[in-house]
Amino acid sequence: MDTVMLTHKDTVSLTIDGQEVEVEKESTVLEAARELGIEIPTLCYHKELTLFGSCRVCEVEDEKNGQLLASCVTPVTEGMKIRTNSARARRARRMNVELLLANHPNECLTCDRNGTCELQEIAYDLGVHEIRFEGETREHPIDTEGPSLKRDPNKCILCGRCVRVCDEIQEVAALDFTERGFNSTVTTAFDLPQSEINCTNCGQCAVVCPVGAITEVSEIGNVWSALEDEDKHVVVQVAPAIQASIGEEFDMEPGTVVTGQLITALEELGFDKIFSTEFTADLTILEEGNELLKRIKGQKKLPQFTSCCPGWIKYCEHNHPEYLDHLSTAKSPQQMFSTLAKTYYAEKEDIDPENIFTVAIMPCTAKKYEKEREEMDDSGYQDTDAVLTTREAARMIKEMGIQFDELPDGKYDKMMGAHTGAGTIFGTTGGVMEAALRTAYEVLTDDELPRLDLTEVRGMDGLRDANIQLDGESIKVAVVHGLRNAGELLDKIKAGEVEYDFVEVMACPGGCVGGGGQPLNSTTMDVKAKRTEGIYQTDKDNTIRKSHENPQILKLYEDYLGEPLSKEAHHLLHTTYKERSEN
Repeated sequence: MDTVMLTHKDTVSLTIDGQEVEVEKESTVLEAARELGIEIPTLCYHKELTLFGSCRVCEVEDEKNGQLLASCVTPVTEGMKIRTNSARARRARRMNVELLLANHPNECLTCDRNGTCELQEIAYDLGVHEIRFEGETREHPIDTEGPSLKRDPNKCILCGRCVRVCDEIQEVAALDFTERGFNSTVTTAFDLPQSEINCTNCGQCAVVCPVGAITEVSEIGNVWSALEDEDKHVVVQVAPAIQASIGEEFDMEPGTVVTGQLITALEELGFDKIFSTEFTADLTILEEGNELLKRIKGQKKLPQFTSCCPGWIKYCEHNHPEYLDHLSTAKSPQQMFSTLAKTYYAEKEDIDPENIFTVAIMPCTAKKYEKEREEMDDSGYQDTDAVLTTREAARMIKEMGIQFDELPDGKYDKMMGAHTGAGTIFGTTGGVMEAALRTAYEVLTDDELPRLDLTEVRGMDGLRDANIQLDGESIKVAVVHGLRNAGELLDKIKAGEVEYDFVEVMACPGGCVGGGGQPLNSTTMDVKAKRTEGIYQTDKDNTIRKSHENPQILKLYEDYLGEPLSKEAHHLLHTTYKERSEN
């Protein structure tokens, strides 16, 4: 990488609260203040999004002319003198927050964001102890029709974060502003429910929303009811990304791996069996990897796209249906697991599948949508009964009064709990590709892979590609995350500008570690990178790191499925897609 040397022409010097700082001339006052460790409150600002400057809670005072400036959008200038904590600046911030609160629903105690609401936190920090203004409250209908996301426009503070993330990062543009002045609101096209529009259910809008205007549809009540029903055998699966992120809900550092403590917590919640989605991530590799080998041998269209991300699947169905034949038909690990729980597991344990209640703990809000797809009933029942996000699982643990950080390590139950390092790395962008190549190489060549850490497909760049040698053939692969990046890649493939054999797509930036159901207030790529480090370390620590060496997967094929892509495997583990471009 070339080193860029900054000159005095590229930087400016300014003074903030009496401290001099030199920063790049494209910087904002907010960024300059943070260089000095000075924190200025913000609401509409988000590090990963374009500047907006609507909320005005970041106002500072220009000492030279007494002007109040929105620090998040004000560029630095040479010799500028700024006071971030002057009486005028503090009064202005308080006033702006009070005006926001004047017509904001007074429902803090029952709001999903109680305790994690940025507006609530800023009001406290600014010393807002009363609401001096009485404003007219809005009465917009609450959108609860979709399986994944709930929109309450009455709580919206018009910060625009959801609009920008949907447009700039995902390029779906499912949300936008409408009306003016007091009647302004954020809504969908024609004010339709999110279930009826081109929305991927990725939940990135919910992650960046600073208040409770967009949240996941909670399934906590359904899970409690199942756990309290003596006739129900409640089985839970835990996605790989959860183990490196749920600790943040209990004030641990991002990337802290808490697998054992989480298993113990789930035991205390009352789950009958606790399994790992990594088990069926390994199974996905056997099915998807063998499908890839068939395509490479000319039996189907290339490139093959991965299919484990339901947000990506719905995006493709809406926006690029011409590529549906290129999607792997393999179900996601969540759906493979739930199907097997009500067939293979039910048969082996002699349990009536009608009495089995399957719960999935996922970093993803789109998984709630996925379980409701009409084709997800190959077990003869709805395969997945409930999906909890990372946040919902943490709420249940807190509700029980469990001291999470003091728990001893538990272990997954047998039969569907064994997993490899390859299954673990499904939790981050590039992980599915790397896991698939570990198996495809050895299945095709009958030789051991020279190195297991395929760093060519790792990293947080929006698109990475590499040429991998398989049995003398060069296989060109690509890894892409974030739907804007995915759309740009598909356009290049269609135009003939690039060619690939295998492409991994994840809807959320960073992959599952950055999913829409992950802990809030930690949405930057830096945090996602730390979660990724935890996942890769777990892979390294595993004694088995290749999916095709998972002993319980081998037993599953021997006892039940026969072989990858068998008739029974196709019936239980594969699915179909449909064009949705009419919406």
